[in-house]
Amino acid sequence: MRNSTSVEQSIDRLAHRYLDRSAGRLRAGLTEFVVFGLKQAWACVFGASLLAVIIAVRLWYPSEAGLASNDFLTLAAVAIQMLMVVFRLETLRELRVIVLFHVVGTVMELFKTDVGSWSYEAEGILRIGAVPLFSGFMYAAVGSYMVRVFRLFDLRFDRYPKRWITALVAAGIYVNFFSHHYIFDFRWVLLAAVVLVYGRCVMNYRVFRKRFRMPILVSFLLVALFIWFAENIGTWSRAWLYPNQLNGWQAVSIDKLLAWFLLMIISVVLVAWVYKPEPPEQFTVGETSPAFRVNTGK
Repeated sequence: MRNSTSVEQSIDRLAHRYLDRSAGRLRAGLTEFVVFGLKQAWACVFGASLLAVIIAVRLWYPSEAGLASNDFLTLAAVAIQMLMVVFRLETLRELRVIVLFHVVGTVMELFKTDVGSWSYEAEGILRIGAVPLFSGFMYAAVGSYMVRVFRLFDLRFDRYPKRWITALVAAGIYVNFFSHHYIFDFRWVLLAAVVLVYGRCVMNYRVFRKRFRMPILVSFLLVALFIWFAENIGTWSRAWLYPNQLNGWQAVSIDKLLAWFLLMIISVVLVAWVYKPEPPEQFTVGETSPAFRVNTGK
């Protein structure tokens, strides 16, 4: 794995050790499945840790505490990020793009809360206007997941569009998040642009020994769906609320899935400027990756 951390190397070493004890298609298939789950869990470690703290605050944080719960969440997010760097669970290269996600997200939060798209409880001192600083870490969590998945699964791409074209589409999506409050909402036009630009692109990924393929648009949708589920947990915990949830929690509208799908494009473009998309190695889908054979002699 490119620039892998010690934990990520351990996952692969354990899988190697397990398979070396015996062979068999069932054993190999189960190992691929387990490694896929472990790598996905590791990719989500920042976001999952932050979400766990948000839930814990909702369930157990004392209302009479001297420190506002929003400030506690901010300090907890900073602590998680620092621990990730100190223990080398996150590379400095990844940290740069995660900080960029934080800035991009915070700017959006400032605007969206001002126009009433969603709101936070007005408490604490670690905030900018009505936006508590922990909100930017939620966007950083998406960035953390994206850069980790890129490395953990050694992502390669068939027919990846030119990066300047994807940058233009991402810029249009970001501007529309603001401008649709004042002029025509171009989200469906932008969705069509995304399908046109990325429609032919196929993502190649390595789980453990074998490489597989998936249309990149499908991967965008799956990640957006995962974020939508996480958003439901976040609003249930009252970390933030949409207007229709102020008088009682209800599920986040499925319409938000489109917003997260479009946000994925911004995320992918930011990550692509850190890890340049590369074409796949020559392999047959489902066979052992050439890189694996070279590195292990298998």
